[in-house]
Amino acid sequence: MSIWQTKSWQEMLLKSKQIEKIIEIDNVFIEKRSIWLGQFWLFVLWVNKQNIDLTFLDKVKSLCKNEKSLFIQFETIDYHNNLSLNLLWFTNNYYKKFITPYTAIIDLSLGLDDILSLMKPKGRYNIRLAEKKWVIVKEVEKTKENVEIFYNLMLETTSRDNFNWNSLDYYISFLSSIKESKLFIAYYEEKAISAGIFTFFWEEAIYYYWASTSDANYRNLMSPYLLQWTAICKAKELDCKIYDFLWVASSWEESSHLRWVTDFKSKFTANIIKVSESYIFINSKFKYSLLQLLRKIKR
Repeated sequence: MSIWQTKSWQEMLLKSKQIEKIIEIDNVFIEKRSIWLGQFWLFVLWVNKQNIDLTFLDKVKSLCKNEKSLFIQFETIDYHNNLSLNLLWFTNNYYKKFITPYTAIIDLSLGLDDILSLMKPKGRYNIRLAEKKWVIVKEVEKTKENVEIFYNLMLETTSRDNFNWNSLDYYISFLSSIKESKLFIAYYEEKAISAGIFTFFWEEAIYYYWASTSDANYRNLMSPYLLQWTAICKAKELDCKIYDFLWVASSWEESSHLRWVTDFKSKFTANIIKVSESYIFINSKFKYSLLQLLRKIKR
């Protein structure tokens, strides 16, 4: 089971206009996505050996033709290092990667003291420092006012760290559509100084979005560390088995744009594993080649 294969996730994608259509085959949700010039592609986030067989592959291949899509891409998610799939007609490649191959996870079957002991000393220190400085982290209602607090912090974060962000409407849609999502805000003397969006579904807790103030008067309070620790404790409370930090660089990717994010996440866990592979079936090789050429020109 995965949050990405729930009805609420698909409805969020529709509501935020990220996809054109949802198609369901054998209890697997397939997204129809627009490229440009009236062209489309199909995408499935999270497939595994349990829901892949020859009958399913035949149906997917036919769907790709019937929907006049250039190609279909599968993206696997597997926390148990069982990634390889033998997919007829598919190649191990991707058009767009939604989940990075590597992630950092915490095994939530461990006790909280053990989880703390496995963190880097700096991670434990910063959690305790935030507590000593009287930072308070609260799970808040998913109201428009609270989402705006998160969004304003996000604008500070993106202007400081130079990465992309989504619209306010997207975050409102995310939190309102996905009932398994939660919004946490860290306060110091009633001022919001960091915030995070997390999902808690079945056995998986996922750290999705984070934002913090750029005000130097508050950055030394280390609130993002206490924010993460609060979410980890909530995941334990909800009987999740895995806490997934998402999106990290591998150990050899020194120049990765994820390096600074990885440095932060690795203070909580040294358990960085490969979780994702991508597979693609090309329905129209000529149009796909043309698409790739246009992409190179645009760059």
